[in-house]
Amino acid sequence: MNKVAVDKGVMFGGRGLVFIAGPCVIESRRMALDLAMRLNALARRLRVQYIFKASFDKANRTSVDSFRGPGIDEGLDILAEIRAKVGVPVLTDVHEPWQCSRVAAVCDVLQIPAFLARQTDLVVAAGETGAVVNVKKGQFMAPEDMAQVIRKIETTGNRRIVLCERGASFGYHNLVADMRSLLVMRELGYPVVMDATHSVQRPGGLGTGSGGDGRFAPAIARAAVATGVDGVFMETHLNPKEAKSDGPNCIRFSEVEELWKTLKKINEIVKG
Repeated sequence: MNKVAVDKGVMFGGRGLVFIAGPCVIESRRMALDLAMRLNALARRLRVQYIFKASFDKANRTSVDSFRGPGIDEGLDILAEIRAKVGVPVLTDVHEPWQCSRVAAVCDVLQIPAFLARQTDLVVAAGETGAVVNVKKGQFMAPEDMAQVIRKIETTGNRRIVLCERGASFGYHNLVADMRSLLVMRELGYPVVMDATHSVQRPGGLGTGSGGDGRFAPAIARAAVATGVDGVFMETHLNPKEAKSDGPNCIRFSEVEELWKTLKKINEIVKG
C-alpha cells in the first residue's frame, strides 16, 4: 500500500494512526485558532499524529439560510494563520475546480466532499495541485467504485491519495457504517480514513438541517480502528449545542482525550 506523507511528521499508511479533527466550519478566527491550539496540544501530549480540519465554506447545507462560513478569502487567511502559529498541517474542503490551486497554496490536504466524489473536473483539478487529496466516498457509492476516482487522480501523476468512508445511505435521513467498506478500499492500494462523526449523521433529518447521533461516533471510531484503518476523522466543538454546523453528530472536545487514548491503544494492538 502507498504511504502518503503530509507534513510535520504526519504519514498515512504506516503503523501509526492519523487523527483529523476540528470544527465542521470556521465560525470565527478566534474560535478556529483556539480549538486548533487545544487539539494540537492534546496531540503532542499523547504523541499522536494530528491534522487540523475546518471548512471555509459549507456549500452543501440543507437550507439556504444555514451558516456557510467566512468564504474562501477570509477562510484561507485563517487556515494559513493556524498552520503558521500552531504548527500543524491543515485540511479543508474544495467544491469547485478553480478553488483547488488557491487552497493548495495554503493547505496540506485538499478534501473532496462525499457528494462531489464523482465530479471529474474537481477531482482532477485537486490531483493536479500535487497536494494530498482526501476523497470522501459518496454515500451513494460502493467502496469498489472508488477505484475509478483513484484513476482520475492518478492521470495527473499524483499518488498522494487518501480515501475516506463516511457511511452509506440507508433509506431516508439515515446512514449505515459498513466496516467491510474500509477493507475493500484498502485493497485499492491507498490509505483509508474513517469519518466517525459524519457516519452517524442524519442528512436533512431536522427538516432545515441535518441531525445526528453523536453519542455513537466513538463506537464507530473504535470499530474502524480495530479493522486497521490509517486514520480517524472527527468533528469536535467545545459546545456542540452551539455549533453552527453538524452539532448533533460531533464529539464534545472534553471527550476527545479519552477517545484518542483508546484509539491509540487499539491501533497498537492491531498493528503491533
